[in-house]
Amino acid sequence: MVEKKPKMGFTIIKNDPTDGHGGFGIGSLTLENVSPVIIDVEEKAAIVDIGAMHAKSEVERGIKFTTNREDSAGGKAYWLVWVTIDYKEEGPYFAGVTACEMVINREKRRGYKILPEHVNKMDKSMKRHIMVDFMDDESKEVLKNFFITHNEEMWQRSEQKLHEELAV
Repeated sequence: MVEKKPKMGFTIIKNDPTDGHGGFGIGSLTLENVSPVIIDVEEKAAIVDIGAMHAKSEVERGIKFTTNREDSAGGKAYWLVWVTIDYKEEGPYFAGVTACEMVINREKRRGYKILPEHVNKMDKSMKRHIMVDFMDDESKEVLKNFFITHNEEMWQRSEQKLHEELAV
């Protein structure tokens, strides 16, 4: 039996935003290599959830978000991590990695997040920035192990800054 190699799991859109014509949309950013990873701080688990691209991840569904942390008091902490893949001669690597905080209280159906921060962090990831040093140590470890388990070669090819910021 031939074993199928698992899919990369990090590609979102396969279209050129300009479609090669160079007219309308020129200079638009492609989301082709950006993926959202949700880290459940309590469960110490990380998953790729494509729905987060439009604020409709599994954990965000049915939740009304505010910028007031007190609205979601007693809720569960999550990190939304924007991961951008790029390519070197040696192969693909984790080029941009930025994290945003979320707190979700399922009972109250309320959540805390700052949407402009989420959008800005996605932009920073697409521009190949590494911004995860402010995450808690356990979540850093979860993200690092997720990257290594997903594709250790990509992890090894990633910038030293990512290794340093995820070191615990």
